[in-house]
Amino acid sequence: MGIIAWIILGLVAGLVARMLVPGKDQQGLIITLLLGVAGALLGGFVATEVFHVSGIQGFFNLSTWVCAIVGAAVLLLAYNLVTGRRTGRRTGRRTGRWAGRR
Repeated sequence: MGIIAWIILGLVAGLVARMLVPGKDQQGLIITLLLGVAGALLGGFVATEVFHVSGIQGFFNLSTWVCAIVGAAVLLLAYNLVTGRRTGRRTGRRTGRWAGRR
């Protein structure tokens, strides 16, 4: 497949994975595209190495799309876990200049 096909496959796989994965969508289109392309590569690699199935057979093949979407969903879950921990969750404590005032 050519580079344009990888980008289109990654964008569509990332968008479908974004619809399948629950939670707040804070990433933009570029992150979705990158996660989709990386997910397509990851899905194809796992399908080939673990299940001994050629995951990337062609642009219009169903196994290519399934591998890409599953790989993108896994990467999207990992991305949400990493960015969720990095931004921190509110603990109920108020901090800053106006913390003691009501």
